[in-house]
Amino acid sequence: MIPFSPPRIDQRVIDEVTAALKSGWITTGPRTKQFEKEITAYCGNKTTVAVNSWTAGMELLLRWWGIGEGDEVILPAYTYCASANVIIHAGAKPVLVDLNAEDFNLSVEAVRKAITPRTKAIMAVDIAGFPCDYDKLYELIEEVKPLFQPNSNFQRQLGRIVLVADAAHSFGATLNGKRSGSLADLTCFSFHAVKNLSTAEGGAMLINLPDDFDHEAIYKDLCIKILHGQSKDALAKAQKGNWRYDVVEPGFKCNMTDIQAALGLVELDRYQENMDRRKAIFDQYDAAFISDSRFITPLYKTTNKETCYHLYLLRIAGATEAQRDAIMQAIFDQDVSVNVHFQPLPVLTAYKSRGYDMKDYPEAWNKYANEITLPVYFDLTDEQVQTVIAAVKNAVQQVMG
Repeated sequence: MIPFSPPRIDQRVIDEVTAALKSGWITTGPRTKQFEKEITAYCGNKTTVAVNSWTAGMELLLRWWGIGEGDEVILPAYTYCASANVIIHAGAKPVLVDLNAEDFNLSVEAVRKAITPRTKAIMAVDIAGFPCDYDKLYELIEEVKPLFQPNSNFQRQLGRIVLVADAAHSFGATLNGKRSGSLADLTCFSFHAVKNLSTAEGGAMLINLPDDFDHEAIYKDLCIKILHGQSKDALAKAQKGNWRYDVVEPGFKCNMTDIQAALGLVELDRYQENMDRRKAIFDQYDAAFISDSRFITPLYKTTNKETCYHLYLLRIAGATEAQRDAIMQAIFDQDVSVNVHFQPLPVLTAYKSRGYDMKDYPEAWNKYANEITLPVYFDLTDEQVQTVIAAVKNAVQQVMG
């Protein structure tokens, strides 16, 4: 069976994680701090705090920014449930919008129509690792500044809607030569097991606010918030005679460990090698499908944008949802694993029951109903890629004729 997206675990990773285990320091410590610094250097943002998941990091960012009851956060209907779940957990309302026709990202014009005086944030989701139109979103945010009604000190200091990147998929992607992590005011990465850069579970909060914000103070504040509001972390307390600490607020518990960071440091060091291999797989899929009218290949590179080659979102032209599902089963029957990214939020019970209606997001449905995500990972061989291609074509012929 060709798996969908196994992590790259080789001897180098095993050795580094073993070294972390033998070091005597396995919770948040020197490797985590190094990982944060190297992420900042790679992405070009102003400061980074590593956490134990995208979800914990994004919820914390929203709460820290003062988003809560009565507020609205705009995001695409086409995303994983975590994007909207954290908004609800923070007490705010997710406002869903439809997608562009040409890609899987949210439509700036749809965002424009959704903005109200209650809008505190726009959460752009880089589906499959392809960056959203951040420059256009910033232009829109400037246009609607007169509508903005701040309700926290940070919001008053910024004086506009905050632009947030759900960059769970897009570590390494670029827009106008800038890397994901430096494209929005606030960004969250996921380092889950299936991501391009994995720490098994994990994530990072990246802050890239205007220069009048004190990013060093923000870093210290967020480090306190991720550890129950404790004034010192375990590394600081380990210093001789430095045991006493204070709890300055009822915080959260979502710090990254040095075991996770050890894995992440290896993955970051060889990240370009990973992306190069993934790009080669994308190119082989394109060569096989782009000239075949039965398929719609994804947009993943333009004059100013380039994906990080996380997911290859192939669509079957003219297929219904039922036909797509039958095609997937026929692919599985050939011992090839595929997936769907994603079921739009309004088809899920948690959001359908809150009044979201799939009919309001026709482009999201159009993308979802015939989408199949193909395997892309470093250890996938060229021979296996050809096996995937053959399985997909055989399945489409079997179901669609």
